[in-house]
Amino acid sequence: MTTAADDARRCARALVASLDDQQRHLVRGDLADVDLRQWTYLPGQRPGLSMEHLTGAQHTLAIELLRSAHSAGGGDLAVGAVEVERVRRELTTGSPPEGDRYWLRVLGDPDGDEPWGWRINGHHLAVHVVVTPGGITFTPHFVGSEPAVVPTGPHAGSRILGPEEDLARQLATGLDPDQRRLGISAEVAPDDILTRADPVADPALLPEGIGRDLLRPAQRDILDQLVQRYLHRAPAPYAQACWRDAEAAGLHRIRFAWAGSTALGEGHYYCIQAPDFLIEYDNTQDNANHAHSVWRHLRDDWGTDLLRDHYARLHTAV
Repeated sequence: MTTAADDARRCARALVASLDDQQRHLVRGDLADVDLRQWTYLPGQRPGLSMEHLTGAQHTLAIELLRSAHSAGGGDLAVGAVEVERVRRELTTGSPPEGDRYWLRVLGDPDGDEPWGWRINGHHLAVHVVVTPGGITFTPHFVGSEPAVVPTGPHAGSRILGPEEDLARQLATGLDPDQRRLGISAEVAPDDILTRADPVADPALLPEGIGRDLLRPAQRDILDQLVQRYLHRAPAPYAQACWRDAEAAGLHRIRFAWAGSTALGEGHYYCIQAPDFLIEYDNTQDNANHAHSVWRHLRDDWGTDLLRDHYARLHTAV
């Protein structure tokens, strides 16, 4: 059975092999390059090779690489972000975009035995993958949607982040008065996720919220479904390992906070904190039709722990 690391290696090799020399120069880099950790979900150019400049066959390989970092549902979500961005650009300019403005980087050598990684970064999509012989990581992982509800075209009515919003609202509206005093952090939502695109996510920026142990069983089920919605953006073995880590640390340490209105179509924000990860979601801009969501691993964003363990094993073996 192939692993997520095998799939990433196969897809990265195929994409790099399809490129000409100029494209390869743009896409390749070293895993230690500072631009691995310099990311943003705002519009604008990025380091690397833009998907605008790929042939049709190369674009297909790039999408295969993107899907390799995800479960089936997570892959649909990531590709959905690309499709919604096309809608946004067409609504803005009045004509379909000629290409996708997402920048690819392959950092390190997917043909070798040393750690390597790849990333895709553009407006409302940022995926960062690091691979070592000991494993693979997928965060920071950001997906946004503008518009949050697609108004026209073949995807009219689509809400790629609908479950992330609906589950959280169901949890927030079901809180009793005592729970609300803890779980509703503010009447007005912040205008964006609080960790922004910080290289290191600081959980101290987030409201404390209500602990999972103070929720009723049915409410815990909703919170767990919401957390799993984010974790299972990644391939199942990684998502399951993240949940096992949360169980080992104590599920009672998971906390949920909501800010803003709970009414449909009005600005809102929520966050979830656990010892090893945090999640944020914000939908306030453009009359609450512009959603941002992020999943951060507090120990292993950018493969930090994975790389530390890899080099520690090498040092021990010497």
